[in-house]
Amino acid sequence: MVQSLNSSVALTTQGISFLGIGAQYGKFLLGDKAFEFFNDNNVDDFIQIPWQSMTAVYADVSAKKIGRRFRIETDKGSFNFSSSETGRLLKVTREHIGDDKVLKNPTLLKRIKGVFKKKDKKGAR
Repeated sequence: MVQSLNSSVALTTQGISFLGIGAQYGKFLLGDKAFEFFNDNNVDDFIQIPWQSMTAVYADVSAKKIGRRFRIETDKGSFNFSSSETGRLLKVTREHIGDDKVLKNPTLLKRIKGVFKKKDKKGAR
């Protein structure tokens, strides 16, 4: 059995982790020290991300509506998740890491424009 990093819990909700092949269903546990995900089927399969190691959190936002998927960037890599309670998860996360690290995911159009801007800069050299 895994030991939680948190001593108090701010939010617990159901969700999905997209780490590895396929999706793993489980529970999110947001507390005073870390963001945690515990797999429902395998107790030894878990993700614990301390608040200090988070560099950014990206969420899909369109027409003032928050999508279900979000991505957490850390100093060691990125993790993709999904939840029906994404808004509440992001609110608690923002309290711990700050407003400047919770960001909107770029839209498809912005990503395409970024690719062309990079090509223009390389061609100008």
